[in-house]
Amino acid sequence: MLPNTAGCATVEEAIFVARLGREVGQTNFVKLEVIPDHKYLFPDGAATLEAARRLVEEGFVVLPYIHADPVLAKNLEDVGCATVMPLGSAIGSGQGIHTREEVRIIIEQANVPVVVDAGLAVPSDASQALEMGADAVLVNTAIAQANDPALMGEAFKAGVEAGRKAFLAGRIGVRQYAAASSPTTDVPQPAAAGA
Repeated sequence: MLPNTAGCATVEEAIFVARLGREVGQTNFVKLEVIPDHKYLFPDGAATLEAARRLVEEGFVVLPYIHADPVLAKNLEDVGCATVMPLGSAIGSGQGIHTREEVRIIIEQANVPVVVDAGLAVPSDASQALEMGADAVLVNTAIAQANDPALMGEAFKAGVEAGRKAFLAGRIGVRQYAAASSPTTDVPQPAAAGA
C-alpha cells in the first residue's frame, strides 16, 4: 500500500493525511500531493516543498508529485525526498508529455529516481519518458478508463520496456540535414567489360 495525500490543498492537510497513512498502512512511504487548484489539479510547489521538508524530518520516505520545475525538483532532492515525480501534463488529461524539455533537465540534474506522473494517454507517451531517461512512469487514468484496461496495461508495459531499451541502446544524434546510411566511399565497383 502506498498512502497518498491526493485531495489535500494545504501543507497541514497533507501532513495530517500522511500521518494517517503511516498509522493505517504501517509504512513510512507517502506519495505527496498538495493541490489547491481544483480545476486544473496543478500542484502547489511551495507548499509541496514545505510539506516534504517536514515529512522527511518525521522519517517519511517522500515521493512528491510536482509541476515539471527543475529548480523545485532539485530543492526537493536537497531536503531528502526519495524521488521526484514531475507531471507530463494535467492529471487525467491524456495530453501526453507537454513538459518534455523541463523533464529532460530534471533527469539531467537528478540524483534520485525521476518518475513522470500524470497526463500520459498511450504507451508511446510512457516510451518517450523512458527514452529521455526517466526511471519510471506512473499511469492511472489511461489504463483505468481504457475500453480494455487489462490490454492497455499490457501495452503500457511494452511501451515502458521499449523506452528503457532505447535509452540504454543510445539514440542517434539529431541532425539538421540528411546523412546517407549507406557508405559512399570504398564501395566495390563492377569489373570493367572484357577484364
